[in-house]
Amino acid sequence: MRIMKKNYIYLTAAALCMMLMSGCDDFLDTQNLTKKDTSNFPVNETDAVQMVNGIYSVMNRNLADPEEDPFFIFDIASDDRLGGGSQSNIGAQGVDRLMNSYTNWMGPCWKQRYAGINRANNALETIDKVTEWSSKAAKDQLLCEIHFLRAFYYFNLAQVFNGVPLVLSTEPQNLPRATPDEIYAQIASDLKKAIEYGPATKYPQFGDGRASRWSAEGMMARVWLFYTGFYGKSDLPLPADEGGSISKSQVATWLEDCIQNSGYGLVSDQRNLWPYTNPYTGKDYKYDIDNNLNWETDENKENMFAVKMSNKPGWSADAQLRHNRVVEFYSLRKTTADAFPFSVQGYSNGPVCEKLWTDWEKDPDYAGDYRRTGSICDRLVEIPNYAGDKAKEVENTNLLAKKYVGCEAYNSEGQRMLSYGYFYGSENNRQTGLTQSLVWLRFADVLLMHSELTDGKTIYNGKSGMNAVRQRAGLPDIAYSLEALKKERRYELCFEAIRWNDLRRWGDVQEIVRNQVGNNILNEKATGTYKFTVDFMERYKATGGGFFKIPEDQVTLSEGVLEQNPGWGDGTTWAKGDLPYTFK
Repeated sequence: MRIMKKNYIYLTAAALCMMLMSGCDDFLDTQNLTKKDTSNFPVNETDAVQMVNGIYSVMNRNLADPEEDPFFIFDIASDDRLGGGSQSNIGAQGVDRLMNSYTNWMGPCWKQRYAGINRANNALETIDKVTEWSSKAAKDQLLCEIHFLRAFYYFNLAQVFNGVPLVLSTEPQNLPRATPDEIYAQIASDLKKAIEYGPATKYPQFGDGRASRWSAEGMMARVWLFYTGFYGKSDLPLPADEGGSISKSQVATWLEDCIQNSGYGLVSDQRNLWPYTNPYTGKDYKYDIDNNLNWETDENKENMFAVKMSNKPGWSADAQLRHNRVVEFYSLRKTTADAFPFSVQGYSNGPVCEKLWTDWEKDPDYAGDYRRTGSICDRLVEIPNYAGDKAKEVENTNLLAKKYVGCEAYNSEGQRMLSYGYFYGSENNRQTGLTQSLVWLRFADVLLMHSELTDGKTIYNGKSGMNAVRQRAGLPDIAYSLEALKKERRYELCFEAIRWNDLRRWGDVQEIVRNQVGNNILNEKATGTYKFTVDFMERYKATGGGFFKIPEDQVTLSEGVLEQNPGWGDGTTWAKGDLPYTFK
């Protein structure tokens, strides 16, 4: 991978933007710029905050191409969703089948995650130019965020691509892929520094939407569990120059610090995390009324790290995305008021697998679990008058995931607004009105990871993490076992971009085949059952365990230094018309 360095840094009003990567000379920001170079920026604490804001912003940029955003990739690749959409939505269908969908497939994911890494590297190289701080804690908080974000971006890249170039400075470099051990050692080092730098300031005093010591502790557990499980290791390494490793007991101790001292906790009803319970929608949505639901908003005590959206209208001059296109892609097609409240028009990607719906219903450990209907809309029951888009919908199971989907609301005059976001200051628009945060880590996951690491040790309100989460769902305590933990993670965290990597680390990827093949589906009015065109487990094995294709331009620009992942040769491209079904 080639990274070209410039001597100039460019600022928008909100974020530091600089020339980044891919062997080209394009700047990410080209309008409304104030030109500064590395000799005069940053010079004060305000500059430093702007600099760190720029590291966050690449997550929003990646959402401009949602099919190549890690959240969408991990969500669609699991057994909980099918690709769906129409025959034209080859991105989601390709992810679902581990197939290559576009020329330079996964380019936006690679580019934007490395953009964030480069900005983090620049921040670490220049932050000491600021010599006056309001407090030591202010600088330490920014150092926590910088190290957390670099670790987070590398973790995304490692889970999508496996070994990737390990870039730790802004110097021009053409680097081969580092080994997974080297990548995960750096991730561990950065998260450890984030924990050590991060002030022990309780939520919400450290600021909404910012990484913290607590989010670093939670993310360290996720990294540890994936690395040790997928690669068959006992500990998480640290870089050679630091020495040592991170043990299971150390990770559990960090989680206990987070659980006991962070100020985060479980909201009273899990459904109140999701925007369909907002008061403007809920006053006209029978499900909300019947269950007395009340949205806790995106800024709540359970959401620990998320991509935040803006209520500002339109797209900004520097192409900064302000709305959540993952929500847009998951929303229903050709909607009318008959689909209320899920009547924001989208592309119908990610229909829910029927097997999740039926497994949940039949499981005696989950009798009466409100999360089933709180997480999944049975279209034929909840919105029976919605006709759908039978001319285009494929792999439609008539099951819609409720957590990330567009929701409408009526104003006081009975007019239907194109998104509930209108009532919180966004545009009355089916795209730019979608301002729901994309949550990467929440407190329920921290509790479940603690149970997995400690075999169900008591930790929260006199219960194990697993039973605390079950209690919130109105379910009785059960004895800890790994199988019980797996089921709880599947149901509590469905549609949150976690299941795919859980299956990989547990060695349970065969569940994808068992749970997807045979799903009853509709394809442009024709009934059928879900099929893979190729043996999925053979694809999984060929790709080294579910790793995606490195963008072709990166391999070419490296002039042979960067090697392509295995399993991505001829015959691995997915195109419109490749769905193995009969239509009409």
